[in-house]
Amino acid sequence: MSEIFFYHLTHSPLEQTLPELLGKCLSRNWHVIVRGTDTKRMVWLDEKLWGGTPDSFLPHGFMTGANDGHQPVLLTEAKANVNNAQVLMLVDGATATADEIKEYERTCLLFDGNNPVALDAARGDWKRLTAAGIAAQYWSQADGRWAQKAKSGG
Repeated sequence: MSEIFFYHLTHSPLEQTLPELLGKCLSRNWHVIVRGTDTKRMVWLDEKLWGGTPDSFLPHGFMTGANDGHQPVLLTEAKANVNNAQVLMLVDGATATADEIKEYERTCLLFDGNNPVALDAARGDWKRLTAAGIAAQYWSQADGRWAQKAKSGG
């Protein structure tokens, strides 16, 4: 069954939260698509993922066509699941339809809770996707630690 987790980032930035979530996915042997909306920003995320410490290395690639299907984590702006990912991560305002989400075991939507536009968009996505029957969980770090604040369906 597909589900979506909303991550309301208030204390940790994307470049800190994303590697943590990717590490958890890889520990479950899940392949991941990280979908963004801006090439420069995706290149920046790619550099951040390569720049970690050796013990925190996350094998990944930037979608280029060559060897994309073999990447455990693939950064892209495209809507194709070329690495047979079980998880779709939506960052920087990227969206997915309910039908797309149903193709994955889990979708994670990470948004900047300090940005009113991103917050409004996430609220709209919650309403749209839960109305379409997608099970959803809302996680916030308002108190500094991740805590589930809402759940719908499932």
